[in-house]
Amino acid sequence: MVQPTQTPSPDRVAVVEWAARMGAITAEALAARWDTSIPSARARLLGAARAGLLRRSRPLTEQPSLYTVTRAGLRVCGMSGLDPCRVSASNALHSITCAEVAVALERCYPDHRVLGERELRRDERECGAPLASAALGTAPAGGSLLHRPDLVLWPESSEDELPVAVEVELTIKGHRRLTDICRAWARCRCVAGVVYLAPPEVEQALQRAVATAQAGEAIAVVPLEALPQPGTPTGAPADRTIPSGP
Repeated sequence: MVQPTQTPSPDRVAVVEWAARMGAITAEALAARWDTSIPSARARLLGAARAGLLRRSRPLTEQPSLYTVTRAGLRVCGMSGLDPCRVSASNALHSITCAEVAVALERCYPDHRVLGERELRRDERECGAPLASAALGTAPAGGSLLHRPDLVLWPESSEDELPVAVEVELTIKGHRRLTDICRAWARCRCVAGVVYLAPPEVEQALQRAVATAQAGEAIAVVPLEALPQPGTPTGAPADRTIPSGP
C-alpha cells in the first residue's frame, strides 16, 4: 500500500473524512456535495487513493466507482472507532445510493448533520445505549438486538430535538421481516420519526408493512426520485418528508 509522504491538504482531509463517515462515496456524490464537476471530484478522489488514504473499487461495471477509507486515511482525518468499509457487488448499489441520499439530505436540511450507519454504530457503542436505532428483540449474547438506519438526520440547533432515521430501501424484504422492523420503529422513542426512501417497485411492499405494523404515524415512505437533484433549489416540499414524531 502507498503511504502518505506529506501532510495532506485540508480539502483532501475533508474528502477522506466524509468517506470514513459514510463508509463509501462516489465522484458523483462528492461533485454534488462540493458543487464542482465530476471530473474534478474524481481527480480529488484518485489523488487521495494514490496517497494511500482511500481505496477505489468498482464491483459493478455499469455503476460508478466507490471510494472507501484506508487505515492510513482514518489516521490522517482522526476518525477513531471506525473501520474501513468493505465494498462488494451485493452492497455496491446501496452504498452508491446512500452517498447520493446523504448529499440531498444535507442540501435539504442544512440545520441537521447527516450521519452514516457506521458512525452511528460507533457512537452507540461508545455511549452504551441506542441513539437512533430500533430494538428488534434480544440478541443471542444478551442485550438488545438493534436495527440501525442507513443514515440519520441529527439536529444541531437544539439538544432537545430528536434525530430522524433514514432508510434507503432498494429491494423488497420479506413481509414479516419488514413488518417487524416497522413495528420496532413505531415503538422507538429515541427518534422523531423514520423516512423510508424507495424506488416505485419497493414502495407498495413498504406501505403494506407500515399498515400491518400500524406505524403510519412514525414512518413516512417517500419516493427516491422526490429527492432534489444537484442544482435543484431546496425548499418546503422536502420538509414534508419528516414525520412529526412517533
